[in-house]
Amino acid sequence: MDIDDAPSRRNDILDQLVREDLDPLSVTELEARITVLEGEIARVRRKHEYAVNHRASADALFRS
Repeated sequence: MDIDDAPSRRNDILDQLVREDLDPLSVTELEARITVLEGEIARVRRKHEYAVNHRASADALFRS
């Protein structure tokens, strides 16, 4: 299998994001990026909280 044929990893996009050169971005573009990333952080935190609560509920169910 060629490296180009390998399935991409889920975090490839995150790896690209954190390595992206921010120098060419304007203040407005940086502010927009911050807004979008803060929204994504909030979404991930909600999903994480749901997953933790769901896991706790399942654990409690099987302990009974």
